[in-house]
Formats: sequence, C-alpha cells, structure tokens
Amino acid sequence: MSKVMIALGGNALGNNPKEQLELVGKTARPIVDLIEEGHTVVVAHGNGPQVGMINLSFETANLTDSKVPEMPFPECGAMSEGYIGYHLQNAIKNELTKRSIEKSVGTIVTQVVVDRHDKAFENPSKPIGGFYTEKEAKTLEIEKGYTMVEDSGRGYRRVVPSPKPVDIVEIDMIRDMVDKGHVVIAVGGGGIPTLKEDGRLKGVAAVIDKDLASEKLAEMLDCDILFILTAVETIALDFGKPSQRELRSMTVEEAEQFIVEGHFAPGSMLPKVMAAVDFVKSHPERKSIITSLESAKAAIHGDTGTRIISS
Repeated sequence: MSKVMIALGGNALGNNPKEQLELVGKTARPIVDLIEEGHTVVVAHGNGPQVGMINLSFETANLTDSKVPEMPFPECGAMSEGYIGYHLQNAIKNELTKRSIEKSVGTIVTQVVVDRHDKAFENPSKPIGGFYTEKEAKTLEIEKGYTMVEDSGRGYRRVVPSPKPVDIVEIDMIRDMVDKGHVVIAVGGGGIPTLKEDGRLKGVAAVIDKDLASEKLAEMLDCDILFILTAVETIALDFGKPSQRELRSMTVEEAEQFIVEGHFAPGSMLPKVMAAVDFVKSHPERKSIITSLESAKAAIHGDTGTRIISS
C-alpha cells in the first residue's frame, strides 16, 4: 500500500463554521476509504475563508472597541489551523470508529519556513480580510503599515506576500506520528509562514499556497502519491470553451508546456499543477493525482482523475 498526501480544496470545508461542520462528515468518508484500503494518509487543507473571517472579526471589533486587541496575521492562521483541524480530526475519527478501524487522528499546528529574500516579499499579492473605502485604506496604511490595493471595483483590501515553502519546523514530529500509523493533519492553510532569524523562529504576515506546502510535506515524508483534491474530477484544457478536452494523464514535460501556454488559471488550477509537477520531478517513481474529493478512491486505482507522471 502507498503513503498518500491529501491536499483538500476549499470546497471540502465550506465558508463558515456551521457549513464546515456539516461538510466535514462527507469529507471524511473518501479519506477513510483510502485508510480502509490500507494506505497511510496525511491530510492538509486550505483556510482562505476561515482565516479571512478570523482576521476580519478582530479588525472590525478593534475599530469599534479599542479594548479588543489587534490580532497579528500569523496568529489568525494558527487559529484557523486549530479549528479546521479540530473539525476534520473529529469527523475522520468518527468515520474510523463507525468502520471499527482503530487509529488515532491528530492535528499539528505547523510552522513552515520561508525565505526572507523571496521575491514575494517585494510584491505582496494575496488579498486577505475585508473591503475598505479609499480613506479607510489610507488610514490602515499609515497606522498599521498595511499594503492596500483596489480590488475589482469592490473596495480596497490588504494584500500580503505569498512566498514559497522552504522547510517545515515540525517535520520530525509529523514523520514520527505518520510512521507510527496515526492519521496526521498538518500544514493547514499552507502552514504559518515563519522566518528563521538569528537562530529564532518568527511568524510573518504572509500566505503560503496550500498545494505548494502540501507538496513540500509530501516530499519530506517520502510519500508515494500526492493527491490534490479540488472541485473537478479531471483537469481540462480550454476549460469552459467548446474546444474543452479532459486530460486523464500528463507527463511532467507536457504539464510544463501547458503551463507556459497559459492553460491553467493563476490562483486556481495553476498552483495545483505546479505542485503536482514539482512532486514528480523530485522522484520520477512518484505520481501526483488531481481529482475531486468524491473520486479519490476511484482515482487511486486509475479509473478517473488526472495523473501527472514523469514520462
């Protein structure tokens, strides 16, 4: 059986705590299907709506009540990892118990090291939090040092850097838990972006792409398969056009050519394909699969999904 890294898309979690609590039960079932077949499973997840909700709640409360503390963005990320992880580990454990499978499930709030010299810090591009008027945005820039940009005519939003993951602080703990057969949830939302400075760790206001962080963890754990689960069953070229065609398999070379040709949307399918390619390039015997959550079991047997292979 294989060691499988599963990167859950946002569609598996919903947009608020109530919706998420309802969805995670469904999310757990395909994950436990793989565990039931004997695969070792590690889980990562996105946190876009959740961390935005936490950040906005504190910002809004602070604007109206100075007694409410400002909450730094790394701490907002940690909160989202904790509460999403709680929902997921609860649902996965319940599904395991339902099937009489004895396994522990745990969440590790994960610090992911980034490079201070990453060019992303020179060009913050990831929008977070709520929308503000131009006047409010200028005040936030002056008072809090935020970078604010106009967002598609909807108002101004804060943007933060999106650097690439370099290392994972808790990797030894994660590896030990995985090797002992536990189901581990880690690098949630891409993990907490962390700098190493003068021998110390320091969280930084940034967002690491969840799929790239999942690839880094999969590589460091020597996983056999990187599963990137999203809203579609297979990748398609010319998506939404009359010429749309589904891809059941791509070599690394083909995928890189499709990237150059602009077939995959930034912020959507592009980072998923990039992560899938990086994972296979690191070890040619590995494979990446991009598919929907519901199709995970069929995809691991080659019956659906899009596979990225070395050649």
